[in-house]
Amino acid sequence: MSPNGSDRSPRRPMRRKLLQAMTAGLVLATATGCSYNWEDFPRLGMPTPTTEEAPRILSLWQGSWAAALATGVLVWGLILWSTVFHRRSRTKVEVPPQTRYNMPIEALYTVVPLIIVSVLFYFTARDETKLLSLKDKPDLTVNVVGYQWSWAFNYVQPVDGSTGDAKTDKNLSAIPDRFKEDFPANAGGVYDAGTPASRNPQTGNPGPTLWLPKGKTVRFVLTSRDVIHSFWVVPFLMKQDVIPGHTNAFEVTPNREGTFLGKCAELCGVDHSRMLFNVKVVSPERYEQHLKDLAKKGQTGYVPAGIAQTGHEKNRETTNL
Repeated sequence: MSPNGSDRSPRRPMRRKLLQAMTAGLVLATATGCSYNWEDFPRLGMPTPTTEEAPRILSLWQGSWAAALATGVLVWGLILWSTVFHRRSRTKVEVPPQTRYNMPIEALYTVVPLIIVSVLFYFTARDETKLLSLKDKPDLTVNVVGYQWSWAFNYVQPVDGSTGDAKTDKNLSAIPDRFKEDFPANAGGVYDAGTPASRNPQTGNPGPTLWLPKGKTVRFVLTSRDVIHSFWVVPFLMKQDVIPGHTNAFEVTPNREGTFLGKCAELCGVDHSRMLFNVKVVSPERYEQHLKDLAKKGQTGYVPAGIAQTGHEKNRETTNL
């Protein structure tokens, strides 16, 4: 017993070890929570990935849930432990020893949250940097044009029956030069523009249909004619804002054929819910044939891309952004 007659001293080493063990366990759970293989863990509401980049996003989502669950188990465990082992005794009615502060516990609830946030920030920043990086020469480029209340798709590549040059086409003048540098030479291109009444002829789903080839890296160059929209292909697990006066871009490589749903994920006005579209991933041969079919329909060249950036803002970003 301690000099004042209490028996608290023998418990202190055990409590210190308990705090150290809980801290180490929480940090370990947080640090490893973002390193799961997505196939070894439930998708937790996410659709099956259909691009080579999507598993990285799904893994981050799963890891965040794993860290949150570990934190929740620890917190609820501490609550239950305190409730059981520090309940009032039926035989002793005296006031228990009062403690003003406890440095190990205060250090615990100050340092551990900082570690959790730092670890999650690291994995998020790492994956975001990877997902938004652009290759020097993508296999193909699609200029996505958002407008109230539908979408248009400019396929920026050479197509039989279409003449012109995407680098100098006035309808693409809103796109900054840093993106045009990667446009192929003599890309006359074709387009497809939709309305809220458009429907996919195979599935009947509303909205225009964007065709993509399986196994090819696609760069989406996003422009808007009016307000902020958001380009979201649900099973790609990737979306990005379509902003008037600012051009965004990202790349994906579809690895599964099929027709997938897309939508605007930014509240853009009264008919926002009708800004739907479809993405049809097919073989490269069938994709090329579709572009030729658009050319035969007379849908050659490009529709106006969107609102251009003004002044020095247009080309101030580097190609690494």
